[in-house]
Amino acid sequence: MARALVARPTPFFVDVEEGRTYTWCACGRSANQPFCDGSHADTGIEPVAYTAPLSRRVLFCGCKASKKAPICDGSHNRL
Repeated sequence: MARALVARPTPFFVDVEEGRTYTWCACGRSANQPFCDGSHADTGIEPVAYTAPLSRRVLFCGCKASKKAPICDGSHNRL
């Protein structure tokens, strides 16, 4: 399995809509960060589905090291 790449060392601030599902890029290779564009093919890393419980701003992990993926947990501060 390939290692995830750091897409950027800070989170992505995204306004999400209640009930909508977003597919977060876990591999760091997507050109459509923080969302998946299929670039994970043959990496062994799968994207993570996130269904918004509320309409609000969410911090999606950019460093791909969050233990609460796809939500940022501050792991970028320890890179």
